[in-house]
Amino acid sequence: MDRREYLRTATAVGFAGSVAGCAGLLDSNPNVTLDEPDREFDSEDLPYPAWGEQVPDVSLADPLTGETFHVRDADDPSVLTFFYSHCNSVCPVLISTVRDVHTHALNEGYADEVVFLPVTFDPERDDEERLRAYADEMNVDADADNWHFLRPDSEAEAEQVVEEQFGVMFERTEPEDMDMYMFNHASLTFLVNADGYVERAYRTESPDETEIISDLETVRE
Repeated sequence: MDRREYLRTATAVGFAGSVAGCAGLLDSNPNVTLDEPDREFDSEDLPYPAWGEQVPDVSLADPLTGETFHVRDADDPSVLTFFYSHCNSVCPVLISTVRDVHTHALNEGYADEVVFLPVTFDPERDDEERLRAYADEMNVDADADNWHFLRPDSEAEAEQVVEEQFGVMFERTEPEDMDMYMFNHASLTFLVNADGYVERAYRTESPDETEIISDLETVRE
């Protein structure tokens, strides 16, 4: 059962509501550095990998280098987010935030201690040429060794990896006032430690770069 199916089942039986107030029962986790966040649900009840859980064991292509990147085996802490380059609302904010953390790492001398992994769920349009242009538009140093745009090979793989394994829901739309398709989608940014465990899942359309930098500093120590 994938995470999407799990959430659907849990919701159907009212389980999600029954676990409210469970925060605090789990005081620590030997696999992570950061304390458990203050929240209403336990990690296992969420539709995405959360605090103390490993990220999916998936490999995705980096179209800019031609290499394949194993997400769980980054060997350094990593920052992941999910986007599509034609988005004109949420994704520019997500990418700008990750870019700013990336810039901080470059300027403050710890670029070799963290990896940045923005994953597109629009492989039909986000090919190498488009991603290079998008990097220029967003003022991203995509040639840095620690920045990797990741791209599923197909729409089916995007759904299987991004939606079913990472729990980031997206749905293609056809706006009447536009001549191209768009997506409705969830917003998630992950801070993952060097062992592949989620330290933080920032479930917001505008993650706080200061918070990410602070959390990242703790994880790097």
